[in-house]
Amino acid sequence: MRLRHIPGSEQAVAVSPYVVQRPGDYCGRFRELFGNDNPLEIEIGMGKGRFIMELAVRNPEINYIGIERYPSVLLRALQKREGLELPNLRFLCEDAGDLAEIFAPGEVTRIYLNFSDPWPKDRHAKRRLTSPEFLKVYDQILAAEGVVEFKTDNRGLFAYSLESIPAAGWRIECYTEDLHHSDMAEGNVMTEYELKFSALGNPICKLIAAR
Repeated sequence: MRLRHIPGSEQAVAVSPYVVQRPGDYCGRFRELFGNDNPLEIEIGMGKGRFIMELAVRNPEINYIGIERYPSVLLRALQKREGLELPNLRFLCEDAGDLAEIFAPGEVTRIYLNFSDPWPKDRHAKRRLTSPEFLKVYDQILAAEGVVEFKTDNRGLFAYSLESIPAAGWRIECYTEDLHHSDMAEGNVMTEYELKFSALGNPICKLIAAR
């Protein structure tokens, strides 16, 4: 589906106090941005931000950064963010492939991937956020005991991920193909897509991976 461009979204993102404008300047120093030494967790491809905002509300002792490459989508998250007291949440308008230039080695304790673009054609496999190419990026920024959490309703992408992650030298700690009826459902925070797909009766897949 073609992404609808919202006129003025680039300008709104560029002046928002909630968006880190020169994130590379904080590489290894994001604790200074938040003013504390709390753990840092990121969501890549956060969409309209429901998931990461709820995490920030529930866990004030953790710092969060939501990453969305499309200004028109990020604008929707900024609109939701208005009026909320969330000092532990910031946003980036960046591409996931550039994260090793933004975060220092070991600076991130957890990475969330939620309902990522499946890129179904084989020739586009390297664009999938669970591909070996992206796992190399995560390996550079993730803390030694850090993990990647991945959710999707796309069975093809999930099957690919169950193979690609171990093939890249990682281990899958746990997984389910029906999250809402599994032991992994406790404490689950729903995304916009998750609410939509669950209402249609689509089972949600989830895995947690570590090095």
